[in-house]
Amino acid sequence: MSLLNDMQAFALSGDAATRDSYTFGSATAVIGNAGTVITVEAGDALDRSSVWNAEEVRLLGPAPTPVRKRLVDQPWERGTTDARLPVHLMVRLPEGLVYLGTGTVAQAGTELRPGHAEHVLTDCVLRLDTPLSRPDLDRVRPLLPPPDLPGLEWLSHVNGNRATALEQFITGWYPTLSEAPEPPSVQPPALDLPEGLRHFYHLAQRHPSSLGVQNRIFPASELRTDPNGMLVLGEENQGGFVWSLQRTPDGSESDPTVWFRGYDEPPVAEQEPLSGFLLQFALFEAAMGADYLALPHEPTARQAERLIEGLHPVPLRPFCPWYPTRFYVAPGLVLHVSDTAGDGSFSVWAGATHRSALAPLPDAAVDWIQFDG
Repeated sequence: MSLLNDMQAFALSGDAATRDSYTFGSATAVIGNAGTVITVEAGDALDRSSVWNAEEVRLLGPAPTPVRKRLVDQPWERGTTDARLPVHLMVRLPEGLVYLGTGTVAQAGTELRPGHAEHVLTDCVLRLDTPLSRPDLDRVRPLLPPPDLPGLEWLSHVNGNRATALEQFITGWYPTLSEAPEPPSVQPPALDLPEGLRHFYHLAQRHPSSLGVQNRIFPASELRTDPNGMLVLGEENQGGFVWSLQRTPDGSESDPTVWFRGYDEPPVAEQEPLSGFLLQFALFEAAMGADYLALPHEPTARQAERLIEGLHPVPLRPFCPWYPTRFYVAPGLVLHVSDTAGDGSFSVWAGATHRSALAPLPDAAVDWIQFDG
């Protein structure tokens, strides 16, 4: 990677008379008539702009309006049909600016804040046109020592005391909110519920993300009964299916069957009763909502087997009839393997609480959609 001084780097954006510089948080954007130069600080953090992985640089706003317009609204040179102006990406080290190459906007988030007439750029992912090598990534994203990772004590309780397993997993994976009164969204409603569901809602009081980030378990205050008398427990993120429980007059069934029902289809029983289902739901959502991901591209059965080598299988029957899913874990890591079509193809998703927890995975011979280790 080339090492530049500020004058050399900023010249890539165009003539000095046309350049404007904007700083937001730990990032600087220099905008000119020939392109844009984005500079971030070396390091690794969730709360600031930085090199995220070998293929991505992430910017955190709010960014000034000209930056939003250049990156999101007006990426082409005004008044022409020329190709998109280049975005040059840099990392500032003590010895100078390291040139990463050019990148393109892969996704961006904006919001309209109260009292403002224009949307604000809140975050932006820039994908490098040429991925970084591992040594170069380590140079511009030096890692801090990892924190203590969530352990696997809960795993020994899966087929003994699932309430304990669920509690130990949720409290180990999610940060605990400070003591506060029970929010209305998780207060038990005025109806009888199985003890396992009540326990889940009790945990959600201090760990609300356990209600789901991809799919969701409805907050207790939103539980409803469908026309067939079933208690609708949760739903897929786009409403494609729901999970339900058979209502009993006094909620006396201690570990009821969970029923899965796709749109306009008859219900199908989940293979695990409520106690196992809630743990599976918690594992699935923990991986889906994790800050650090490892997503292989269309792994074969053999590649999926290699990815789970060295991980601990969770001893539960497959989750979700539409895409039967099994779970494998390590400290701070949840990986799930889904048979998505029944034709020998698989979907694998791994989520972790820290980059270091992904260490068991990179030796697998797969192409990565995203690897945040």
